[in-house]
Amino acid sequence: MDRQKYNVEKQHEKMKYHAIERILLLLDRDSFTEIGAGIDGYGYDPSSDKKSTPYDGVITGRGTIGGKTVFIFAQDFTVAGGSIGLNHGRKIAKTIELAIKARCPVIGLYDSGGARIGEGINALAGCGEMMHQNTLASGVIPQISIVVGPCAGAAAYSPALTDFVFMVEKIGQLYITGNKVIENVTGEKCTLQELGGAKVHSETSGVAHFAFTSEKKCYAEVRKLIGILPSSYLDNAQYRELDYRPNGCSIDSLIPEDDKTPYSMHQLIYGIVDEDSFVEIHRNFASSMITGFAKLSSVTVGIIANNPMSNSGCIDRDSSDKAARFVRFCDAYSIPIVTLVDTPGYLPGLDQEHSGIIRHGAKLLFAYSESTTTKITVIIRKAYGGAYIAMGSKHLGADYVYACPKAALAVMGAEGAVSIIYHKELAKAEDEAALKKELAEEYSRKYMNTTIAQIEGYVDEVISPDAIRKRVFEDIKAFENKDRTTVAKRHGNIPL
Repeated sequence: MDRQKYNVEKQHEKMKYHAIERILLLLDRDSFTEIGAGIDGYGYDPSSDKKSTPYDGVITGRGTIGGKTVFIFAQDFTVAGGSIGLNHGRKIAKTIELAIKARCPVIGLYDSGGARIGEGINALAGCGEMMHQNTLASGVIPQISIVVGPCAGAAAYSPALTDFVFMVEKIGQLYITGNKVIENVTGEKCTLQELGGAKVHSETSGVAHFAFTSEKKCYAEVRKLIGILPSSYLDNAQYRELDYRPNGCSIDSLIPEDDKTPYSMHQLIYGIVDEDSFVEIHRNFASSMITGFAKLSSVTVGIIANNPMSNSGCIDRDSSDKAARFVRFCDAYSIPIVTLVDTPGYLPGLDQEHSGIIRHGAKLLFAYSESTTTKITVIIRKAYGGAYIAMGSKHLGADYVYACPKAALAVMGAEGAVSIIYHKELAKAEDEAALKKELAEEYSRKYMNTTIAQIEGYVDEVISPDAIRKRVFEDIKAFENKDRTTVAKRHGNIPL
C-alpha cells in the first residue's frame, strides 16, 4: 500500500480505517486490482491552478473473496470529504456496470459527506447515474453496501437500492436531512447516531440488514454472505451430484405439547441446516419473522420462518415487508425457499390497521404468488387464517407442503372460533367458562389438525421435525430443472 498516495493517518486519527485498508481487509490477500486511478475531479486541468482531487475521492476496482470475483468501490473521506461529484458518481456507476457485464457481485463502502456542492447539478447527475446502475443491477447480481461513515442526502438512496446493507456502530450514519436542518425546521433535537445510526436502521427503520460493533467483524460477515450467495442470476446450481448428509441433530422434542408454549425457532432452523451455515438477515428488525440463508447438505436455501418467541409469531406490517423482499431476492437468483410456519395470524390492533397492514401484508402474498423458484413449506404448529395462506401455502404456488404431527390448520384458534359459533349458547350458559372450555376441546379434536387439509391435497404429507432436512434436500434435487414458465406480461404491480 502506497502511504504517500493515501492519507491513511488522517483516518486513523478518527479511529477509522482508510478506504484502501477497508478494501484490503475485505478482499483476498493480493487480489485487488484498481481501475480508474487516474480519474480526477470534474473539469480538472493539470495546466491550471485548480486543485486536484485524486481519483475523485473514490477507489474502484475488483478482487476476490474466497476465490470468487467481486467488484468493489470505497469512498475516501480524506479526499474532498468523500463527496460525490460527477466523476466520482460515474466511477461508481461504471464499477456497477462492469460487475453486471462480468456477472459478479458488487460491494460498496460508503463514507461520504454527500453530493459535492461546488459542482452543483453535475454532482446530482453523478448521484443519479449511481442509482440508475443500482437499479439495473437489481436481480442480475447481488449488491452489498457497507456504511462506515456518513452517507447523507440524495447519496443515501444508493445503498437503499441495494440488496443488503451493513452498518458499523458509532461510525456509520444514513440520513436524508441532517440533524441541524431538522432542528431549524421542526425544533427536534438529536445526534447523528440517534437520527440515522446503525441501531436506528437495523432495529427501527429496517434500512440496514446488519449492524456490527467493529469494521473487522462486519467484513468477516460480508465475506461469509458472499460465500453463500450465487454470483449472478445466471448461476445454475447443480444438485444431482450431491449426496444427502445427515447433520446429527434431533429436533423432534423441540416442539412443546402445549400449543401456547413458545419455543426457539432458531434452534429448529439450526437442527435442519448445515452446522454454522445460517446467515440471518434483518435479525433485529421485525423479529416475529426470521429470514436468512443457509446450506442444507451443501445446497444454498433461503429460510423464512415465524418466530413464536416474538409476538407469538404474528405477522405484522414490518415482518410482511421483510419476508416479501427476501422472497423476491431468492426468486431472482433461483434460491429454493424453505418456509417454516407457526403463526396464529396477523397482529391485531388499531396501529397495524391504520399503518396499512392490508397493503403491507398483500406484498407477502404477491411475492410468494409471483415467485417461481422451488418452494417447500413445512407447517410446524399453528397456521391460522389469512396468515396460513400468506406463509407459502399450496394456494400461492408452493411445490410441496408438509405438516408436523402437532400442526393445526384452521381459520382461527379454537377459543376464538367457539366464541363466534356458539355465542348464543354461551350467553345463556350458567357456567360460561366451563361450556366454552368443553366446546373448544371438541372443536380442537375435530378441526385443529391436518386431516381435512390432507384430504383436499393442501398438505402433501405429515412428517416429523427430524425428517424435514432429508425431505427438503430430496425435493430440491427433484426440482433442479423445474419449469418456471409463468403468465406472459411486462411485470406485475406489487402493492408498494
